[in-house]
Amino acid sequence: MRLLVLGGSDFVGRTAVEHALQLEWDVAVLNRGTTASDPRVTQLRGDRRSSDGLDETREGYWDIVFDTWSWEPDVVAQSATMLDGRVGSYVYVSSRSVYDAPRAGATETWPTVQGPGEDYARQKLGGERAAVAAFGDRTLLVRAGLILGPYENIGRLPWWLNRIERAGEVLAPGPVDLALQYIDVRDLVAWSLDAAARGLGGAYDVVSRPGHATIGELLQCCLAATRSDARLCWVEPDVLSAAGVQPWTELPIWIPPGADHDSLHASDVSKACAAGLRTRPIQETVADTWTWLQSLGGRTPMRGDRPPVGLPAEREAAILAGRGLT
Repeated sequence: MRLLVLGGSDFVGRTAVEHALQLEWDVAVLNRGTTASDPRVTQLRGDRRSSDGLDETREGYWDIVFDTWSWEPDVVAQSATMLDGRVGSYVYVSSRSVYDAPRAGATETWPTVQGPGEDYARQKLGGERAAVAAFGDRTLLVRAGLILGPYENIGRLPWWLNRIERAGEVLAPGPVDLALQYIDVRDLVAWSLDAAARGLGGAYDVVSRPGHATIGELLQCCLAATRSDARLCWVEPDVLSAAGVQPWTELPIWIPPGADHDSLHASDVSKACAAGLRTRPIQETVADTWTWLQSLGGRTPMRGDRPPVGLPAEREAAILAGRGLT
């Protein structure tokens, strides 16, 4: 198979390149060339925001193009329009954020966000529509949930690993059995490329089944991976709310029970599972992320378009001391 990855130097794109190489596919990447690529990869250079950013793709033909673009839909439109006729399938890595307040059990038929806006959800939805406009049913829309694993450049799981490695009393957001729904980046990529190679198209929610892991299991895996003697101090959601703690950002991955939790961690993914999606255990995701993070000295590479995550040490200590500093 011949694969063109638009980007290919960070997180999901980098994982796609590595997986395709393992399959012995012919891989090309298009990016600005600021990060060295594997010598087995054909390097095409271009800035997708520029009018001539795709010029180096004009002479190529590929079976699959893999696109993770998050922002301006016009960038996706330009890529899809130029590549139509020279690519078999267009894989666009989108997000379950495109849904309008989904409830527990929501599937791919749930209504998407409506109205104008430049927020992440509408940008991703615009990217979907741009890809479909050019490729029609040859477009595979991968609506990912929470993505974890090696090369993560958002900082969610790396923050927990680094925090637990520092040991001491660690604020653990309850309840301990709170269900998580996420996808290891390697499972996301493996399914997406295989599905495209099989000619699948349309929208798929690509994330583990609800309750694939719990917050308690996640943090216990962090303890095991880091071999830390940290002590998890479980704090209930109402205490955290009273202290002004922001779910998802100050305590990455965690969202307290309720509608917001269900919208992210309780979707029905039977369509993707029926189409071959397989998800590895949380222990493997956490351990491999820690191994990768150690290779960087614990420093997490961060995307420039995302805010930092994590609870400041002084706020954590104050909450654990019962003062609820806000």
